Amino acid sequence: MNIEPESPATVVRRGIEPADRAAVSRLLAATGFFNPEELEVAMELVDDRLKLGEASHYRFLVAEHGGAVAGYACWGPIPGTAESADLYWIAVDPSCQGLGIGRALLREAEAWMAAAGRPRVYLETAGRAQYAPTRAFYLACGYHVAAELSDFYAPGDAKVMFLKVLGRST
Repeated sequence: MNIEPESPATVVRRGIEPADRAAVSRLLAATGFFNPEELEVAMELVDDRLKLGEASHYRFLVAEHGGAVAGYACWGPIPGTAESADLYWIAVDPSCQGLGIGRALLREAEAWMAAAGRPRVYLETAGRAQYAPTRAFYLACGYHVAAELSDFYAPGDAKVMFLKVLGRST
């Protein structure tokens, strides 16, 4: 994909469709961040949504750029909570990174969560060095570290849990 920088406002954002499955799988693999087990889990969530539609626990938002899938976000309400949501995945095709697509996806997903009565947004990521840009992205978007579990994923690789309460700048 050869992308020229443009405003995130020109990115088409919509729900996931069956034709998006292969593109989502490709973009996740292209990031180089996810191991085979993580890729399998990500696709299980896609398949759940495509099979069950609105009955699925998972909500998807897809970004298109230049007529192709450029990124996506997946979130869902946290069962047993009154106002909390998990942001499970947000990923942007490497050829589209730096164009504001991730930030646009996150803003729209947050608006969707808030409208659903889920203003407490939790997400998690790895603590290893490869994920430093990911953690910086979440901090720049108003999230704060709520907890860190050392050696969670592997020795030296913590689970870093972030929280943002929508409507506040915390």
